[in-house]
Amino acid sequence: MADPPSATRWRAGRRHCLALPAAAWLAGASAWASGAASSGQAARVIRLPYHSRFDDPQRRYVSRVIELAMKQAGVAARVEPVHMEIAQKRSLAELARGRDLFDLLWTVTDAEREASGLMGWRMLVVRQRELAQWQEVRTLDDLRRKTAGQGIDWPDTQILRANGLKVETGSGPDVLYRMLAGRRFDYFPRSILEIDAELTSQLASPRQEPVALVPDLLLHYPAAAYLFVSPSQPALAAELERGLDAAVRNGSLQRLHAEFYGAQLRAHLTSKRRVIQLSNPLLPAKTPVGRRELWVEP
Repeated sequence: MADPPSATRWRAGRRHCLALPAAAWLAGASAWASGAASSGQAARVIRLPYHSRFDDPQRRYVSRVIELAMKQAGVAARVEPVHMEIAQKRSLAELARGRDLFDLLWTVTDAEREASGLMGWRMLVVRQRELAQWQEVRTLDDLRRKTAGQGIDWPDTQILRANGLKVETGSGPDVLYRMLAGRRFDYFPRSILEIDAELTSQLASPRQEPVALVPDLLLHYPAAAYLFVSPSQPALAAELERGLDAAVRNGSLQRLHAEFYGAQLRAHLTSKRRVIQLSNPLLPAKTPVGRRELWVEP
């Protein structure tokens, strides 16, 4: 499988990045005419890929964000999910080449992909019978004695390894939950946006033995999730940029975020938790870390 194009080639191909307030928001600098549809036209279909058959609630949130942004830009649109039986890294490569498989992709950014950080707040799923020993894990050095499980092409895998953590990899969440139950590694870090739905679904159902959530421990590193728009869709990039900016200014994006994730924030981001801070060497230099309205912090 070929590696995705380099960041330089992506810029030359007019790649555009827009992030969500579950992460940060950033847009490509170019400005094109929007070509917004009139109210009498049918809703535009925007194809958004997903890589797991698990009903990920984040996919529903991202779809709503896209539809909200397009509405704010004056364009009627609906999101059509497209299941992709290829790895996320391959999807990015296909998008950069302008292949007509889908219109945009949502993922956590890294320096190669370039561009509130809820994706960077991670809780640990472990084998249930080992919960007691996790009370002894309080520092990064403690955690380095354990082995994590992560996706083979996830930026998080590189972030953990850059912090001196041992990582075993698998092809996706369903495989990784089976590997955890099968004692292939010790813990599976999951975003606080994902964890509740996963633990109540068949995805994390017991395989060889039950799994559980470490109740009072968090990992944190700054991470931003972006929408990567196909270089063949410059008008779509401009419309999303304009619409997301408007939604941030009028508060509708923040309200949508609270609708989806307010309960998780209240339940998981509390001052009583132990937090192990990690660095993120993959975070692009231009990530708008200074725009506090784009980040969620406890």
